[in-house]
Amino acid sequence: MDKQKELRAHLLELLDGGSAHIDLKSGLKDFPPGKINKKVKHSPHSAWDLLEHLRIAQWDIVRFCRDAKHESPEFPDGYWPEKKGTQKDWKRAVRQIFKDLKIMRDLIADEKNDLYAKIPHGSGQTLLREALLVADHNAYHLGQIMLLKKALEKAEQ
Repeated sequence: MDKQKELRAHLLELLDGGSAHIDLKSGLKDFPPGKINKKVKHSPHSAWDLLEHLRIAQWDIVRFCRDAKHESPEFPDGYWPEKKGTQKDWKRAVRQIFKDLKIMRDLIADEKNDLYAKIPHGSGQTLLREALLVADHNAYHLGQIMLLKKALEKAEQ
């Protein structure tokens, strides 16, 4: 197996989650709908804040990889929700996260894409770097969402 093919397989596994991390699908299912905007003591963010931040950041990364004309949101405020979310917002965000994740996976899986080549409209970024960034960022914030879920469950006891 050539090195890029092997690397692609590892990246796809990492983007899927699992292994050392919970996968997005498992982590996001069954979050109590009435608690998406609730914060726990000493936590600056609600699950909605974290989910929407994850969605916006992943969307931005994927669009950057595909579109030279894409303009990123203003940092940092443009990467966080402006208002509380509804159950409908939560479901919409989850769908968009999986849609954009599929696009990133497709970019990685496409053997015509050199994982090490610099993205022409970037400042040194590669597809490899951006895929690792998506996987890392998603795992980090999914972990925070899971911690909030556990804390909210504990508070109910």
